[in-house]
Amino acid sequence: MNITVNEELKRYIDPLTPEEHDSLERSIQAEGCRDALVLWGDILVDGHNRYGICQKHGLPFQTVQNTRFQSMQDVHLWMIDQHLGRRSVSDFQRGVLALRKREIVAERRAQALAPSAEQTTHPEPEPLISREAIAKTARLSSGQVMMIEKIQKQAAPELVAAVKSGTISINAAAAVATLPAEEQVAAAIAG
Repeated sequence: MNITVNEELKRYIDPLTPEEHDSLERSIQAEGCRDALVLWGDILVDGHNRYGICQKHGLPFQTVQNTRFQSMQDVHLWMIDQHLGRRSVSDFQRGVLALRKREIVAERRAQALAPSAEQTTHPEPEPLISREAIAKTARLSSGQVMMIEKIQKQAAPELVAAVKSGTISINAAAAVATLPAEEQVAAAIAG
């Protein structure tokens, strides 16, 4: 079976920590790969870490095709919804995912409104126009979503990494994001 790992899809999921990866690897080595990898054609949609571990150790795995996807946007939205439903996803990560979902939905709407001879129909997800709708999707307050937007737009990469790791809170990072880049990096390092 030919499986394609799409690097673009990996940006929709935060990588496992080394500890999480080691734990998953031990589990798969002991019990096998219990959950099927999700494919769209030959593109791996869900199970990137499991696939890598199985390949490394020559372990068998099952696959399942998701036949509902009509486009890469459908794949992205499905991945986002899967991660939004997980307990282990932090508030910051949920906010980032919900904001990405809003971008995809807005892009899809713009495409649907643009006249085209090759328009395809896609099932429309719930509108994510307002900050309140995004907050509801991410199970956050609209204030938290506003702070996450600010962090995404203004924060230095080191500050974003500190928020992702939990070293700095969303509130603190949003306040620090208004400072010059050097001061943001210093704050990220100081925690």
